[in-house]
Amino acid sequence: MGQTVLMPAIGVLVVVLLAILLTGVKTIPQGNVGVTTVFGKYRRVLRPGLSFVIPLIEKVTKRISIQNRSLDLQFQAITQDQANVYFKAMLLYSVLNEDEATINNVAFKFLSENDLMVALVRTVEGSVRGFVATRPQTQILALRGEIVAEVKHQLDAQLETWGYHLQDLQLNDITFDTAITESMARVVASSNLRAAATNEGEAEMIRRTKAAEAEGAAIRISAEAERQASQLRGEGVALFRREVSRGLAEAEATADPVLVQLSIWTETLRHLAEYGRGNVMFFDGSVNGMQDSMRQLAALHQLDRPDVSGAAGPTLPRPAQPR
Repeated sequence: MGQTVLMPAIGVLVVVLLAILLTGVKTIPQGNVGVTTVFGKYRRVLRPGLSFVIPLIEKVTKRISIQNRSLDLQFQAITQDQANVYFKAMLLYSVLNEDEATINNVAFKFLSENDLMVALVRTVEGSVRGFVATRPQTQILALRGEIVAEVKHQLDAQLETWGYHLQDLQLNDITFDTAITESMARVVASSNLRAAATNEGEAEMIRRTKAAEAEGAAIRISAEAERQASQLRGEGVALFRREVSRGLAEAEATADPVLVQLSIWTETLRHLAEYGRGNVMFFDGSVNGMQDSMRQLAALHQLDRPDVSGAAGPTLPRPAQPR
């Protein structure tokens, strides 16, 4: 009878002991660590995987993620010239490392996760506002990188005391009040118009310079061509005169000098009529006019001959004979 009552009691005791032992089996997910306490006091850190704690004595108080975490921020700052600037930022942070001291610091530095978020957000906002307050609103957009570097420099030391590390801070959007945005747009528009006018002026100057250079080149080419043409015309006239002189020297021995001089006169008129530019010539082409011309040429020829006393009369210059 006693053994019949004892066996169920032992079975119940065994089941209770197994249940208590199973309560000591803990699983820590990948990317997390567990922090255990014994009667409220920190004891150790549990790594990812299956772990065993002392049942009813040791408890897993916190599970801390060692993965990267992000936080979206929206806040306002005031520039040196009292302009409102609105920021939208993304904060990327993580636990500094997996050392036991760091995990202990992360687990017990703040009362809750919410308290950590409040401190983190306020620290970022304070750093950005402190930097923006020393700059005018015209420089803020161009100083995005400097703002991030300044905030990271100030936050890194502070976050390390909390057991965290700032991975990245991105300022996704920086905006101003509507009035400031419109005035900045007008400034940009006027600057673009000024740049366009400058470019147009430079282009016009280049165009005129090239046109003047082309015109100067054309004038030089034309002058060179005219010089060569004048040179050729002069050479032609000189050649003509040499041939005429040679012909006169040969004709004076057989032809009447008056006829030779008449031929020179008519050739001169023909040459002037052919190559003269804008010249008007008047001469008498009648029979009487021809007779007067012949008498005048004969008189000129008589002046070139010596008189009966042997004295030479006035002599007109004669063309040089070719040698």
